[in-house]
Amino acid sequence: MLNLKLIKIWLDENFMLIIVDKKMPEEAKQKLGLYGELLELQTSGIVYPSISGHPDIFFCRTENGLVAAPGIPDEYIDTLKLNKIEFVTGKHKPGSVYPFTVSYNAVVGRKFLIHNLDHTDPVIADIASGKTCIHTEQGYTRCNLISLGEEHFITSDQGIQRSLKQNGLDCTYFSPQNIYLQGFKHGFLGGTCGILNKILFICGSLKHYEWADDFRKLVNRFGFEITELTEDVLFDVGSIIFIRKTID
Repeated sequence: MLNLKLIKIWLDENFMLIIVDKKMPEEAKQKLGLYGELLELQTSGIVYPSISGHPDIFFCRTENGLVAAPGIPDEYIDTLKLNKIEFVTGKHKPGSVYPFTVSYNAVVGRKFLIHNLDHTDPVIADIASGKTCIHTEQGYTRCNLISLGEEHFITSDQGIQRSLKQNGLDCTYFSPQNIYLQGFKHGFLGGTCGILNKILFICGSLKHYEWADDFRKLVNRFGFEITELTEDVLFDVGSIIFIRKTID
C-alpha cells in the first residue's frame, strides 16, 4: 500500500525551494530538508549582522511571485533561475540602518498588503495594486506577523494588532519575549515561522515560550498544525520562505 505521507514529502523535496538564514540551527535545517531544497542565505556588508541572512529582509513572497532585492549575491539569483523560480527584482537596495532594512518586510496575500507603506518597495506596491493596503508603523511587519489563511493573524507588535483590528481583521497579540535574536533584547515571533500548506514551522521549541499553550490552541483552532524544528528556545531567523519550483 502506498504511504501517502512519504509521497507528499518526496514531492515537496523535489518541487520546493526553502529560503532560510544560514545561521539557522543545523537541527532545524535537517528537519526542513525533508520538505525541500534549502537555499541558505548569507550576506555581508549590506545590512547589520543580526539580520544579514534573514530571508524577509531580501525577499518578499507574493501571490504573483517572488520579489528579490537588488544587490543580493549572484549565487542566490542563480539558484532561483536554476530552479525556475519566477521572480522580479525590486528597486530599493537594502541598507545598513532602519528604515532602509525594511523595504521587503511586507506581508502580501490574496487580499492584503500589510506594511509600513512609507517604506514599501515600489515593485511590491505595484504588484499589490488593487489589494487592500493596511499601513503599520512597524516597518518590520513580516518579522512580527503570521497570516493564518488571511482570515486570522498573530502578531508580536501591538501597533500592528491595532492597525489590523481598525481594518476589521482578527489579530491576536503574543509577546516577543524569550525569542532569541543575536545582539538584541529579543527577536520577533513572525521571524521564527514559516507556513507550508497547513503546517506552521517554528524554529525552536514552544516549551521555552511562556505563552505556548495559548499560542498552540489558537493555531490549532484555525486548522493549522505546528512543527517545532529544534528543542532550543525560539530563534528569530527572519522567516522561513517556501516557494514551489516551476515544473515543466
